[in-house]
Amino acid sequence: MGIELSALHWIYVSFIFLIIGFMVMRRDTSLVCIAGIFLLAITATSSLSGAVSGIFNSFIYAITELLPTILVISIIVAMSKALTTTGVNDVMISPFARLIKTPALAYWIIGLLMMAISWFFWPSPAVALLGAVLLPVALRVGLPALGVAMAMNLFGHGIALSGDFIIQAAPKLTADAAGLSVNEVITASIPLVIVMGTVTTVTAFFFLRREMKNGTLTSEQAETSASSDKDETLSLSLRIKQFIAIVIPILFAIDVWAMFVLNLQGGDATALIGGTSVFILILITLIAYKGKGLEKTTSYLIEGFQFGFKVFGPVIPIAAFFYLGDAGFQAILGDFLPKESHGIVNDLGIALASIVPLNAQIGAITLTGVGAITGLDGSGFSGISLAGSIAQLFSTAIGAGAATLTALGQIAAIWVGGGTLVPWALIPAAAICGVDPFELARKNLLPVTIGLIVTTIVAMFLI
Repeated sequence: MGIELSALHWIYVSFIFLIIGFMVMRRDTSLVCIAGIFLLAITATSSLSGAVSGIFNSFIYAITELLPTILVISIIVAMSKALTTTGVNDVMISPFARLIKTPALAYWIIGLLMMAISWFFWPSPAVALLGAVLLPVALRVGLPALGVAMAMNLFGHGIALSGDFIIQAAPKLTADAAGLSVNEVITASIPLVIVMGTVTTVTAFFFLRREMKNGTLTSEQAETSASSDKDETLSLSLRIKQFIAIVIPILFAIDVWAMFVLNLQGGDATALIGGTSVFILILITLIAYKGKGLEKTTSYLIEGFQFGFKVFGPVIPIAAFFYLGDAGFQAILGDFLPKESHGIVNDLGIALASIVPLNAQIGAITLTGVGAITGLDGSGFSGISLAGSIAQLFSTAIGAGAATLTALGQIAAIWVGGGTLVPWALIPAAAICGVDPFELARKNLLPVTIGLIVTTIVAMFLI
């Protein structure tokens, strides 16, 4: 079955290559995506006013699709800020600090704790929650600050963020671009996340321990600059902090239980976490600030929203462009595609299948490469819509593996750009541990590369 490609298809493909090219050069791609939206719109509608309106409408569509994700992240950051400022996070983490007695235990406990917290709080807030309390403990038992930063990076910005099973921001973006459900992408990503996480963290620990034995890396090498966000003097008693520290994990545990029992997924699961986080934020501010609790609740929410839109600001134009590759085209511009069209990306996949003998091996390698390239901007998120779109294209051509390819592209993009390899994405963990972000990126490079190679090979057998 042949598909006749129109100018819209060629414009879309051309801008995919342009976006990849700009990402490789480490240049921002927002303007390129806006230009792509305009050209697609004016070609489809043959109307200047329609094309200009199309840019704005595509942003509205993208924001509408992403708003639940932006909102839940903003709320979680607001809650995390309140936890750190009030000192509740110190109490929450203190039991784990008593378990850390050797460098190996420090690496694995900090890493696993970072992963667990990052699933609910996201990695950047989790770094602040963990770093100030556990870094001195790790240094005392002999784990270098660089090792602490590696553990937080690999487990938080790597494993937790690349899977994003609870908040589901990453799978939402890739699933939308690939025309799949969020649950399909999450299910497909589980074995890949396990392989990538296990290979990378074990390899990193092996190299770290070898350097410590050789004396090339010691706990005295890094200068500690862990800081706390406690910028206000609060009269919270230890008993009240302990009460809040017990209530919070119980509430989130109830959320996880409810997700399984009520089969809550995607937006429903996100809403449950978000609503619980709002409740916790209000609880903390009313207890900690008493009469000023009303004002402090608003203040923390403002901080959270500022963070949320700062992170997702660059994502909106990029997502808007890639939504045009599938169902978003008709919703944004109208019914201008040929009647036999299955969407721009599907059409391209069918056309590609008729001229290029694609297979699972080529598809997996390509998606890992595309994901890694899109991660070079240091966001990890801005390019995963591209990974999802290309995964849909390749899976259509191969005839299988849409969810696996999408998950693979997502994992590669976030491991590279989400905070493990690109130096400017490493700054939060590097700053809290007092290490050079470029040195941290260099230490992460080989373990992450080995992990990506092994994960890509595994994905070939899963497609």
